[in-house]
Amino acid sequence: MSGRLLKKVLQEHEESKLRNHPDEELENEEEDDDEHLGDSVGGRSSINPFDLLNDGDEDPDSEKETEVDDESIVEKKDEDLHPASKNKSKKKKKKKNKETRSNVAKAEIDLDETLEALSLDVNSKKQEKIQETKALGESSKKAPSRSALEIDPKYLNLENELKRMYGSKVVRSLESSSQGGGGPGGSSRQGRLGRRGVHHITKTVLISPMENWARWDRSFSMEFLETKDGCNYFRYTHSSSYEQAQRAFQAAQATHDLNGVASVLRNHPYHIDSLITMADYFKFTGEHEMAADAIGKCLYGLERAWHPMFTPFQGNCRLKFSHETNKPFFTTLFAHMRNMDRRGCHRSALEVCKLLLSLDTDNPVGALFCVDYFALRAEEYAWLEQFSEEYQSDNSLWLLPNFSYSLAIARVYLEKMESSSTHVDTSKSSSLDLMMQALKLHPTVLKKLVDKVPLKDQAWTKILKHSYFRSDESKNPSLDHLIKIYVERNYLIWRLPDVQKLVGSAADLVIKSLEENKSEAEDFFRAREEAFPAKKNEYSHLSTHDFSDSMPTLPPDNLQNFVAADPRMGGEQVAAGGGGQHQAPLPRPRDLANRNALAVLFESILPWAQYGDGDDEIEHDAHHQPDNNG
Repeated sequence: MSGRLLKKVLQEHEESKLRNHPDEELENEEEDDDEHLGDSVGGRSSINPFDLLNDGDEDPDSEKETEVDDESIVEKKDEDLHPASKNKSKKKKKKKNKETRSNVAKAEIDLDETLEALSLDVNSKKQEKIQETKALGESSKKAPSRSALEIDPKYLNLENELKRMYGSKVVRSLESSSQGGGGPGGSSRQGRLGRRGVHHITKTVLISPMENWARWDRSFSMEFLETKDGCNYFRYTHSSSYEQAQRAFQAAQATHDLNGVASVLRNHPYHIDSLITMADYFKFTGEHEMAADAIGKCLYGLERAWHPMFTPFQGNCRLKFSHETNKPFFTTLFAHMRNMDRRGCHRSALEVCKLLLSLDTDNPVGALFCVDYFALRAEEYAWLEQFSEEYQSDNSLWLLPNFSYSLAIARVYLEKMESSSTHVDTSKSSSLDLMMQALKLHPTVLKKLVDKVPLKDQAWTKILKHSYFRSDESKNPSLDHLIKIYVERNYLIWRLPDVQKLVGSAADLVIKSLEENKSEAEDFFRAREEAFPAKKNEYSHLSTHDFSDSMPTLPPDNLQNFVAADPRMGGEQVAAGGGGQHQAPLPRPRDLANRNALAVLFESILPWAQYGDGDDEIEHDAHHQPDNNG
């Protein structure tokens, strides 16, 4: 077949394809026909065969460039081979270019409109988020989302709160000075640490353990009992060695033998009852740092024994006080809470108090009668209101003397916070109404507080002359005991001017209200009788002293409750009748000269107390002690 005839056949074939295929496939068809044509006429292919090896590795941009180059080459060949269809293909290309430009312009317009709409949506969402944040901030003041008894572990650390109050530098300097001999027993602790050596000690949440504490001996543990009403119940269990130590402690306790207690601790450094006894002794002798150290050891051992499922900070674990082995944990936590209060760490004390309430909702140690005090001192006013609404008890909490007055005081400061913001909670009763209700329900509190604070203004004398506030006894044993606890625990709060102003205004209004309605006093009397129906004191197991700020000390004549005769005492025996004479204690190293002599003497028999090289001297004096019976 001649070349001219071949060209003609190929041209007719190409035109038939253009008529049968749509416009969007025109470009691909032209490219395929030109490739076949190039092969037929013996021309060189525009595609390098070696490029096919990397065909799968090419990116989309390179593929587009290749397609454009191939298309231009095909068009050029087509023009050379088909001069008759040159004008027709140019017209189609121009038309296609116009459509492409219009589509690109339209796409740009659509993109601009979309971006504008998105920016509007973003701005509107930002404004909504800002409004939601403000609303959440306002609602958090009146109703926190967390459960009232959920504990925040970061507030349990005493050192963290001290650093927040005084700064890290001050706390570190105080710690270094106490360890260097500035504090009680500082140099002796440092010496003991050097002699005994440093070992790794596991960190805990309730207490920050010291490196010179003994290793955890695993003498007791915790077992899981059951799951009831969504709460897990646990109990401490003792090993055989711990039970043996417990029997030795009870024998020493029966004879008031402090040396026997120290002997138990020498072999069992984490015997809880022995550590609590030593803490009580140090507290009575004024050695508060040593008392806190003994309580810290108790907490360290008790936490190391926790069951893996025991997660008390979430408020879903129960440790019933009715189990004998669980009681030391409550005693230790309560003592630790008091130590925090003594150091001014009320936020940490509040968290420990919440832990006590969550472990046993029966309130066995009276944590319910001091939680309001710690909440007010820590300025957790909204939490106190939430807690009073959520906590489940036999009676409403506002019927208790401490909550009836503390809720009114908390409302005073919440009203101040709300007045400075745009949100005002109108669903709550005013502080004045709450204080009037508290005075009507528990009028005997006023006279006790005026004497305890004291409030010496003549206005208070005038108020107390009224018959409703004249008495300080309600003739209800349970209620009177709770009022004594409240006055002893919360009297410091009544020294605040805002509180005094509120109580004075509320008392005047109560007097006017009672004069207008004579039966109102009788109504509140019946409410008290229904809330506290028992004729005997249901809270006699709670000592008023446990809720006091004062630190008691025992005179030397009463220390026989802690110690009996011992041959190593060097003649310093306390007579049971109080008529014995106290000889001067043995001289100690010079760094202990300014400490309580009696406290140092008894401290020397503890397993963690070592003082220089005085052992030979003590042993020598033990063989030459005077005969107390002669």
